[in-house]
Amino acid sequence: MADIKAFRAWRYDFSAAGPPETLVTQPYDVISGAEQDAYYAANPYNIIRLEWGKTAPCDKEGDDRYSRAAADFAAWRKSGILKRDDKPSIYPYVQEYKANGRAYSRRGFLATVKAAGYEDGQVLPHEETLPGHKEDRYRLMQACRANFSPIFGLYNEEDLYIDKALKEATADTPPLLDINDADGVRHLLWQITDEAVINLVEQAMKTKKIYIADGHHRYETASRFAADMAAQGENNCDRLLIDLVNLHDPGLTVLPTHRLAKNLEDFSAAAFIQALTDVGFAVLPQEDLASLQKSMEDYPPDIAAFGLFTEEHHYLLELDKNDTIIATAQRGFSAAYQRLDVSIAQALILEALCGVGREQLAAGEHICYCRGAEEAVAAAAGGEYQFALLLNATQVSELLAVAAEGEKMPQKSTYFYPKVLAGLVINAVGEDSLG
Repeated sequence: MADIKAFRAWRYDFSAAGPPETLVTQPYDVISGAEQDAYYAANPYNIIRLEWGKTAPCDKEGDDRYSRAAADFAAWRKSGILKRDDKPSIYPYVQEYKANGRAYSRRGFLATVKAAGYEDGQVLPHEETLPGHKEDRYRLMQACRANFSPIFGLYNEEDLYIDKALKEATADTPPLLDINDADGVRHLLWQITDEAVINLVEQAMKTKKIYIADGHHRYETASRFAADMAAQGENNCDRLLIDLVNLHDPGLTVLPTHRLAKNLEDFSAAAFIQALTDVGFAVLPQEDLASLQKSMEDYPPDIAAFGLFTEEHHYLLELDKNDTIIATAQRGFSAAYQRLDVSIAQALILEALCGVGREQLAAGEHICYCRGAEEAVAAAAGGEYQFALLLNATQVSELLAVAAEGEKMPQKSTYFYPKVLAGLVINAVGEDSLG
């Protein structure tokens, strides 16, 4: 069963800390250096100082961004910048946004989940993780014993029973906050303390599996931290902050994550295109990015379609997913995994032709990731990257099929949009069990 519980969150007291839009941030793993600076400048109590603090040249063990985060977290609680809710609560969370020219509303709720690894099959991953990110998150959890941003999880309920109950419970209640972020996404947060509603949600979730959409590093870190604390006699450190959204929510949007290649030895665009042709790809020149994107969108599910930009030229790459080379290159994986565009790109293009396997990916020396196609092409045109590889978005149904097989997609296979903000609520690990 999915072990979901209400909790007593620490939240900003806006009268002491300032306007909520100056206090929250995007998740740590999508924040650029310039954005970090902007968050620092926005408010001295911005959650960035806890979630993704700056490093300094003089940092050393015990005096670094982790220790500074712990000190700030303690000071803000003591001074009343952060206050703890009196009652266990769940926090309905709605995000209103635009994507691909359409308006959407995604409805979820914040609670805690038991972080117990993947072994029991109740919480399922879909992507590989990187050791560097996990070590960073572990050190932050060791120092602060808190979750400043939730992971993002999906659950399957066709009749939207939980969604309807939460919507009804908040229908006549003003939100705790209502803000717009820099991307124009509107974020609304409510609090529910009604024990009957909380019990309904907790019991309904006991029959569900949770699929991690975003936050694999944080979930695996929390599981490790819980196990380490249990080995030391603390058995109350296994609750992790999560935002849960129904798979059938009409506002659920997945965007593609594109690949940028750099530092490939002896790279030649002409030789690369010939190698793609030799493997079996049809390589079709395109007039511009707009025509390339339109071509990519028009392909049926049985055809893998990619965009390639290199040396000022746009190409469409296509390959029949029934081609035996796909199964041969991915021997040992399920059919669901083998047919993913992102896994085909990894196995047949990045690994087979560029020599960038999983170890090289983890090192981060050859492949960078980019959400926008225009941004990816501009980066490659600037000369820093040898080519941009554009992908179509992974479908939620594909994610579920791979997770059900117990497999993980390559890193950065999905980009769920919009991201869940950090700083809306904070879970102090272990405190709820102490009252």
